Amino acid sequence: MARDRELDAHHRATVEKIFSHPVSHNIQWHDVLSLLENVASVTKDHEGRYKVTLGAETETFDVPRHHDIDAQQVVDLRRMLRAAGIAPQSE
Repeated sequence: MARDRELDAHHRATVEKIFSHPVSHNIQWHDVLSLLENVASVTKDHEGRYKVTLGAETETFDVPRHHDIDAQQVVDLRRMLRAAGIAPQSE
C-alpha cells in the first residue's frame, strides 16, 4: 500500500473491506469517512454531501441512509483509492 505508514490498523481494515470480493455490504460510512479524512481532502457542503479529492480525482458522496455504504460507493472508492496507490496489502 503506497500510504501504508499513514494508515492505522483500523484504516487498513477498512481498505481491505472496500476491496473485498464479493462486495461487502457491511462497510460503515463512519469508517469510510475516517479513512478518507486521513488520505484525502474532504469537505462537507451545505446539503450534507461530502466532496472528496484524492490525487487528481474528485468525487461527491452522499451520506447513506443506513450505516453502511452501497455497492456503487464501493466501486467509486475502489477506483479513487487504486488511482492514488492505495490498495489492500494482499494486492
